[in-house]
Amino acid sequence: MKKLYLASLGCVKNLVDSEVMLGKLKNEYEITLNPKEADLIIVNTCGFIAPAKEESIDTILELANEKKENALLVVTGCLSQRYKDILPKEIPEVDIWSGVGDFNRIDEIIKKREKKVFTPNVYLIHNEDRVITGSSYHAYIKLSEGCNQKCSFCAIPSFKGKLHSRDIKEIIDEIKRLKDQGYKDFSLASQDSSSYLRDKGIRDGLERLIDEIDKIDDINVRILYLYPATTTKRLIRKIFSSKNVANYFDMPIQHITPKMLKIMKRPGSINKLKELLYEMKKEFSFVRTSIIVGHPGESEEDFEELMKFLKEYEFDRVNVFAYSDEEGTSAFKRKDKLKDAVIDARVKKAEKVVEKTTHNALKKYLNKEIECFFDGLTEDELFYSVRPKLWEREIDGDILINESETQNLKIGDIYKVKVDELAGNQLIGKIIG
Repeated sequence: MKKLYLASLGCVKNLVDSEVMLGKLKNEYEITLNPKEADLIIVNTCGFIAPAKEESIDTILELANEKKENALLVVTGCLSQRYKDILPKEIPEVDIWSGVGDFNRIDEIIKKREKKVFTPNVYLIHNEDRVITGSSYHAYIKLSEGCNQKCSFCAIPSFKGKLHSRDIKEIIDEIKRLKDQGYKDFSLASQDSSSYLRDKGIRDGLERLIDEIDKIDDINVRILYLYPATTTKRLIRKIFSSKNVANYFDMPIQHITPKMLKIMKRPGSINKLKELLYEMKKEFSFVRTSIIVGHPGESEEDFEELMKFLKEYEFDRVNVFAYSDEEGTSAFKRKDKLKDAVIDARVKKAEKVVEKTTHNALKKYLNKEIECFFDGLTEDELFYSVRPKLWEREIDGDILINESETQNLKIGDIYKVKVDELAGNQLIGKIIG
């Protein structure tokens, strides 16, 4: 059988699209982790911000250099779509270019060997057979494509289009199908999950989906990427009361001053934003956010106000992004851009604040007994690794286990863990049942 090497870059939504492509090609190709022996190499690119674009370009060039004679190099995804008129001219080493509307047709595209294939519409997964990667018990579920928001810094709507939601039944069927295959832990993802079904005139779509998820037994679910303007206290309470959906809130705030949120074109008041955030803390929960440092117009006072709020609130995790100047966005046209040195200095300061707030957030787990998924040995084989049911896979870290009262531990099973120690920002505990 011919061999396939796939590099999936960027977000988990891209990963779902990559898994669809693997599903389409699984009868003709077997996966290899060595690109030099692959007959087919696919790069699913990310085109969100400068570092992601650079990683995509570097990966394409590296794989073009490594591929064996007569191997096929296919580049697809967001970067490919965003620069479809430029990249094919600049990187002739690529055999086939396609965009964000072609993942479910990748087998046909490869057979036809067309140089450029860019379907006008964005592809949204339906009932395709995916090959889940990276875990034997966890899977991502895509809720929608596109976004109706108009954030000043974000180019995604320019190549992904408006919000387009999947039907509830289709999502529930996919979860059930994957559960029958042994998957029990799910993460729901989209560009703006709290706006789910608003494109179909339904304002409480995510709440309706949670009701249907709660009819399934023995699964654990987290929802990623809530948007402040479309998140409500009622939705938060629905998550708190859910049987299956964890108290996990991933809501990028980006900034905290009225001036900056207005410049960033983030609708809603600061008071409402803070009310939502403190509502999320009314029960034992996990709150993750993202901030952008150095956006055009950000004064020293704005930055310090943001740092002050991070210290006060103590998010469980914070992603700190340096502003990336992206063509096609309203921020790109602004004249009040900050110097790179100023942005870099603020990013470093923000990261130091976040390191401390993360440490303080981890303290709440000390001496607690929590349910965790077992993930096997760490790479150095010195510890076992477990992940609390509340935490998102890969991005939120793990708990190291140096002692277990239970034998014959199985990956994907849930065990009770007693957290004994916090070393730096690493929790350590033992399995007690």
